[in-house]
This record gives sequence, structure tokens and C-alpha cells, in this order.
Amino acid sequence: MSAPRPTPETRPGTASGPDAVTDLVRWAVFSCLLVPVVLLWCGSSLAGATGTAVGLAAVTAACRALLRGSERGAARLRAAEGAPHRGRHQRSGSGAHRGGRRPGGHTPVA
Repeated sequence: MSAPRPTPETRPGTASGPDAVTDLVRWAVFSCLLVPVVLLWCGSSLAGATGTAVGLAAVTAACRALLRGSERGAARLRAAEGAPHRGRHQRSGSGAHRGGRRPGGHTPVA
């Protein structure tokens, strides 16, 4: 018998949730440090490597802010799914303008 296949939640390398964002930011910071070192090792100027590091750090910060905002928005949607929607004026019940079928079919308006 073979072992059960891992689900997406347990599959290595496919994390989801806040841990995934933290891991992503950690790798981005690592890249921000590694890329200038490699550029210097390959013979690039110190100014060029510093500019690259600053640019990567700016992109990383912007992406982190967008990811955090996306997480907050998703959390608000999950919280809103649990609360029932009561309509435009917080009333429930039936009324003349609550939708549904009207007797008499479709009549053209002249």
C-alpha cells in the first residue's frame, strides 16, 4: 500500500495563511541581502550594488504592505460572511418591493 498523498495544506512548500506571508517576506529580505553581495562578487560597483539593495528593499516593503492589507480584507470578508445581511434599511419581512414574482406576467409599458 502506498502512503496517502499530502493535501495542499500539508504539502511542503505550499503554506497558506499568515505563516506564508512571513516566509515570503523573509525570503525577500534574504534576497535583498544576497543580491548586492553577488553583484559585488561579480565586479559591480559599490554604488550600483547599494542602489539595487535599496530598490529591492522598497519593492519588498511595498509588497509586504499590500499582502498585509489583503490579509486584513480577507479577514473582514470572513467575518462578514457569518453576519446575516438585513437589507437596505435594516428591516426584514415581506413588502411590496421585495422582489419575487408578481401576478399577471410581464406586461409591456406603453
